[in-house]
Amino acid sequence: MIITRTPLRISFVGGGSDLPAYYEQEQGAVISTSINKYIYINVNPKFDHKIRASYSVTEIVDSVNEVKHELIRESLMLLGLEQGIEITSISDIPSQGTGLGSSGSYTVGLLNALYAYKGQRAGAERLAHEACYIEIDRCQRAGGKQDQYIAAYGGLQYIRFNSDGNVYVDPVICLPKTKQELQQNMLLFYTGLTRNSDDILARQAEATRSSEDKQVILREMVQLAHQLNDALSNNQADAMGEILHAGWLKKRQLVNSISNDQIDTWYDRARSAGAIGGKLLGAGGGGFLLFYAPREKHQNICRVLPELQPVPFAFSQQGSKVIYVEENGYRP
Repeated sequence: MIITRTPLRISFVGGGSDLPAYYEQEQGAVISTSINKYIYINVNPKFDHKIRASYSVTEIVDSVNEVKHELIRESLMLLGLEQGIEITSISDIPSQGTGLGSSGSYTVGLLNALYAYKGQRAGAERLAHEACYIEIDRCQRAGGKQDQYIAAYGGLQYIRFNSDGNVYVDPVICLPKTKQELQQNMLLFYTGLTRNSDDILARQAEATRSSEDKQVILREMVQLAHQLNDALSNNQADAMGEILHAGWLKKRQLVNSISNDQIDTWYDRARSAGAIGGKLLGAGGGGFLLFYAPREKHQNICRVLPELQPVPFAFSQQGSKVIYVEENGYRP
């Protein structure tokens, strides 16, 4: 039996520049962090040579080609595992369609578990690269690369996406007290709204390819990622609030479905109660709202958002990790 633990993530600024529609033309960049909310993948031999995959539903099939879950199917095929395996997963918090990068975390964690199952160790770069290959190339999903890379590497990272397909992952260098200040001043709320991120991202990619105005907006968002990296490197934690706000105002201009009247109302209430800035995480349309505010304003912000569920979190320093290995003596 193998169990992996892979972090979910919060992306602060630059999201959208990790899509091929943008970075194939010019370098994209994001600032993102892994958090202490995880997806756990359990892989175990199955004695009857079938494949059992359990997620929101349970599949039991005879061969890998019959697996309906495309991420599981393509990961098994990539690693040459065709039968006699059981795969289950759980998540600390609701993650599907909520903007925490769950699909990337799932794929990275699954690959990590499958490599360990085969008795092999895969490093962060390999996990991230192959997870991107599975989601973007084999499954033809509309997303970008940032989720897979932050899930594999972990930590607070400055990630750049190059036109040749290479990805640079560099830790944001700042004092421990700067990271502590960042965490203390952040509030995360679950809106209860979920959405299909592929639809939003596909529309965003099309808009990026067809509109010079959208390319300019993304270019400005990339500059904000550079500015935030510089500010945090100089231990200017309070720059986070204004940069989050500037980035959210720009992101809302990419496609209409990123925000809606309800989300805008919640955001405006939080700003009126003392939040310096914030954003809706992920592609948009629902999921989690993040705010940056002085700690003494947090109670007021919670009071004006009674419909939303506060979710405590902390930064995580580790990416995907094998946390349990037990050799049961049987392999089909």
